[in-house]
Amino acid sequence: MKKIVIFIFLTLCWFPLLAQQTPRQVIYTEKAPKPIGPYNQAILSGNTLYVAGQIAIDPGTGKMDTLDIISEIRRIFTNLGEVLNAAGMGFQDIVKTTVYCTDIKNFSDINAIYGQYFKDNAPARETVQVAALPGKAHVEISAIAVK
Repeated sequence: MKKIVIFIFLTLCWFPLLAQQTPRQVIYTEKAPKPIGPYNQAILSGNTLYVAGQIAIDPGTGKMDTLDIISEIRRIFTNLGEVLNAAGMGFQDIVKTTVYCTDIKNFSDINAIYGQYFKDNAPARETVQVAALPGKAHVEISAIAVK
């Protein structure tokens, strides 16, 4: 009984300290847009990847790819895929997304492209209409992935 109590005590005392020491790794790739502010493309903490919101910036030109809403959404998913790739992950590892859009009327277009990337076992998601997004974007998507 005494060994069990000691084990429980050590577990309760040391496990939280070990969990807090999970290394944080910045994920960056030239194949996705450079951050336009004080943030990173993604942070890997343990086996969880937190991907910053992606908008339709073409990483080659640094300009927005807003020819039309479909092109914009495709560019966002290309950028998101590159960040996932840089972390050794893929779309199948995404467990949660947040979609921000400036006009909820674009929801069906967003869903059409979104569904091409998440055919089976789609992640949890919320879609929120907002007043404005950086760079006059119409859509922004952030994600959490777990390997």
